[in-house]
Amino acid sequence: MRVLVPTPLRSYTANRAEVEGSGETMTKLLEDLDRSFPGIRFRMIDEQNRIRQHIRLFVNRERVSDLQHPLSAGDEVQILCALSGG
Repeated sequence: MRVLVPTPLRSYTANRAEVEGSGETMTKLLEDLDRSFPGIRFRMIDEQNRIRQHIRLFVNRERVSDLQHPLSAGDEVQILCALSGG
């Protein structure tokens, strides 16, 4: 499936904005991405296996907050990083 990677995470994907991944659930997809791009999963998922506060995940343009969300091969997954600061 097509995965759109935000600029802050592109250092893991050799600056590629779009990569391919696979998995039946969001958890499996993130594990697959981490095999191809070591360290990327930790930037999105914390030690308690929760989506980090500044990360938003979308499947076919709908926000997903459940890592067990089912995925299909034709899905498009978009990762967004919220900006913060003061």
